[in-house]
Amino acid sequence: MRGLLLCTVLFIHIFVFAQKSETNYWVGKSTGKLPALLYGLGDDRLGGTKMGYIDSNILLLVIDSTKELYTVQLSKYHKAFIEKNYIRQDSVFTVKPFSLTGSFLVKGDSLCDYVSVHMDEHLPYKSWMEIEPSKIMIDIYGVQSNTNWITQLQSVKEIKNVYYNQVEDDVVRITIELKHTQHWGYSLSYIGKNLVLRVKRQPAILDIKKMVIAIDAGHGGNNSGAEGIKRKTSEKEYTLLYAKSLEKNLKKLGVKKVIMTRNTDTSFDIKDRILFLQEQSPDFLISLHFNSSANELVSGVSTYYKHIGFRPLTQALLKRMLELKLSEFGNVGNFNFTLNQPTDFPNALLEIAFLSNADDEKKVIDTKFRQDVSLKVILAIQDWLKQLHN
Repeated sequence: MRGLLLCTVLFIHIFVFAQKSETNYWVGKSTGKLPALLYGLGDDRLGGTKMGYIDSNILLLVIDSTKELYTVQLSKYHKAFIEKNYIRQDSVFTVKPFSLTGSFLVKGDSLCDYVSVHMDEHLPYKSWMEIEPSKIMIDIYGVQSNTNWITQLQSVKEIKNVYYNQVEDDVVRITIELKHTQHWGYSLSYIGKNLVLRVKRQPAILDIKKMVIAIDAGHGGNNSGAEGIKRKTSEKEYTLLYAKSLEKNLKKLGVKKVIMTRNTDTSFDIKDRILFLQEQSPDFLISLHFNSSANELVSGVSTYYKHIGFRPLTQALLKRMLELKLSEFGNVGNFNFTLNQPTDFPNALLEIAFLSNADDEKKVIDTKFRQDVSLKVILAIQDWLKQLHN
């Protein structure tokens, strides 16, 4: 008990110090379009490795900065980073002696299941998926548990169990066990004083014709993407051609609804695509791209995912695409592509072939190959759904 009190006092002193000291420490709140916490200062062409997106108005203690990032103290032993334009200083925050979790309510409506956690403040969090068995995990930082009630109603259909542990003196970890093997997506945000997890249920009928499928034609408008090595093939042009081919064949099959992120050569900010897709709430998303390398000998097809719970769709896609006698570039996990980041629905990035490879580029511009790709994608979706019956 003495250690717990000491940790609490130390963390409180950090916040008090941020308010009263003349140093650069200060308290802010997340803001902007899809703010994200980063693990570290590393970077690549897709940005730093993300812990995940967070809601707006999350309290964050800024303790240091670099040219483009702020360092934020999440709890006594945990720090993260955030781009400077995604946080604003809060001059009215009043320091409390401590923050607590309250009661949990687990319930469902006609579409989804929900876990609502009562909170004193909008504190930072991290979430992730686990498999075998399937779980959603949430860490809430800078908080102690005062949760003595977890009320679970019979209206839930996907959530199996909910429980928590105080894994550190100021970190509460919540475990949500799911009934099905496949993760179908979730969102996490504050509603009033409650941190609310919304869990999508597995569709009642696992039939491609009953699905709402989103297709993203990569790039577009002022973002041309890669360029072919021989014929100067434009990635933005051919992703749209391939997306329309897939849309046509899905509709021909009788698919319930197909959502396109773009139908013309238009600029559409990638974060706006996420916000659009979150509103549309598809059953899953497939984003189509073409790859490129400085090494002209590199070729082949590859699929990508960020969250382990969404990997099965990418595996099914790669297996079918290899039937087109493309070389295998691989199935890539923990990928930092923006459209792989959302947890709201299963998503897969398909890099069909390399425009920087002459043989691959020749395939890409072939109309028959385009048709073959769309049919293989459809077969892959059906394979994936069939596996879920087992």
